[in-house]
Amino acid sequence: MYKYFEKRFALSEEGARTFVKGVFWTAWHYISLILPLSFVFLFLKEYMEKDPHADAHGLWVYIAIAVVIFVLMFGIYLLSYGATYNSVYKESKRRRIVLAEKLRKLPLAFFGKKNLSDLTSTIMMDVSSLEMIFSHSVPELFAVIIMLAVCGVGLFIYNPCMTIAMFWVVPFAAFVIFFTKKQQNKAFRETYDASRIVAEDIQEGLENIQEIKSYNEENAFLQELVEHAKAYEVAQLKGDVGPGVFLNGAQIVLKLGLASVLLVGSYFFSQGKLSTFDFLVYIVCASTIFSPIYLVLNNLVELAFVDVRIKRFREMDALEVQQGKTEFHPKNFDIEFKDVDFFYNAEKQVLKNVSFIAKQGEITALVGPSGSGKTTAVKLAARFWDVNKGKVLLGGEDISTIDPETLLKYFSVVFQDVVLFNTSIKENIRIGKRNATDDEILRAAKLANCDEFVNRLPQGYDTVIGENGEKLSGGERQRISIARALLKDAPIVLLDEATASLDVENESKIQQSISELVQNKTVLIVAHRMRTIANADKVVVLEKGCVIEEGSPKDLKAKGGLITKMLALQEVSK
Repeated sequence: MYKYFEKRFALSEEGARTFVKGVFWTAWHYISLILPLSFVFLFLKEYMEKDPHADAHGLWVYIAIAVVIFVLMFGIYLLSYGATYNSVYKESKRRRIVLAEKLRKLPLAFFGKKNLSDLTSTIMMDVSSLEMIFSHSVPELFAVIIMLAVCGVGLFIYNPCMTIAMFWVVPFAAFVIFFTKKQQNKAFRETYDASRIVAEDIQEGLENIQEIKSYNEENAFLQELVEHAKAYEVAQLKGDVGPGVFLNGAQIVLKLGLASVLLVGSYFFSQGKLSTFDFLVYIVCASTIFSPIYLVLNNLVELAFVDVRIKRFREMDALEVQQGKTEFHPKNFDIEFKDVDFFYNAEKQVLKNVSFIAKQGEITALVGPSGSGKTTAVKLAARFWDVNKGKVLLGGEDISTIDPETLLKYFSVVFQDVVLFNTSIKENIRIGKRNATDDEILRAAKLANCDEFVNRLPQGYDTVIGENGEKLSGGERQRISIARALLKDAPIVLLDEATASLDVENESKIQQSISELVQNKTVLIVAHRMRTIANADKVVVLEKGCVIEEGSPKDLKAKGGLITKMLALQEVSK
């Protein structure tokens, strides 16, 4: 049973166990609601049939029983609350942690294919919705089924005909719901997809507001957003109105249970086969026993969303994560590409049979036209992706056998797209080495030529720079990123056009600083500017994903190949 719920609702093992407990105690909570009615009826029946004066002492017994029932119901309610709400919140916490751990171990290729709003919807909205559904609708649904079974059996033993008159509506109402389940799931799927499209539009607009305004595309963007919002509105209406009609129909069918109790009870009462008291009992039961069912039906719209949202979790759970050994001590830090092929997808091959070695203690520059695969090769070296064919070796070991987090301990990375956090400059640099002292941070910052602009800021290195460093220029943001990498002082340095946002003076200063720190390290650098490779020990030239030349800058210039052509073009463009 635990395995069924674990698989059916994508729960953890502990979550499945607490879910069963929640259903159990919720069922007892609903059953316990009958105790006050039963007590009142028994009390009235016995009290009215006896001499009130002779039964004065018995009244205190009834009061004591009432207190016991109250305490019992209160205890059951507490257990029900703890087994549903508290347990669901703990399972929701576990679900978020598992999802976060899953995302942490996925290759970066996954994030390149997924929209950010899609991920945030799963992490935030889907988890929150399931939290609400599993704390209310799902346990109540199973609990109501158990409650109806228990009460139905008890009432059937007491009076079979009246019980059938009361409960015949239940299977018909259930048939109405499950007969339309396929249509409901389709409507909810359409609503869910439409809501994600709107979220993606908003996310895209926020991220690209500068480009949208620069090219006067506000009206086009807003028109598309309005169209998608209208489509979402239509889908939402279909998802609410369609199922709502059937749910209301099911509720109407359930209300016929009271009518049939009145009709059948009146007939048996007129025939003398049913006492006034028993007739009253069934009327009250028919009026109250379906209340929990009405509540479940009202939440059934959300309940139908379970399959849609759980499918998303299953999709993410099925994704293949990057794994490997967590103990890795390479004998050297040579990086070797050995017959490497890499595809972003089946139609786009980026690297074709690429082979080269970036040796420890040397600067290896990757050069070539845009789209030749330079940045991809650098990211493959740090296992941001896994190759489709061939091997990438570090110290002679295949990096696909090494856990990415273990591997990245040996890398300092500076890419063209700088990521900074909404905290101080000092703390942004400290990310390179969490236990670094302030003196170490300041030294790395000076080497990266950060002093020039930091000294102009109101709080210096304690200045908070805003989301992704919005208060800084592109060159200032990149210098912080370089300082972060210098602070880490890893044996391998990856630079993807790291000085692209800097002027010539600052670029020269940082190149000098980098040169001082890359001694005896493996340096792999992507360069578009030819002066960037002036100090390189080796140049690997890529074109259309293939290595067409490699050697020292001097040798390649002498050959008059692609390097010479690129140098000539840059000279002309000056």
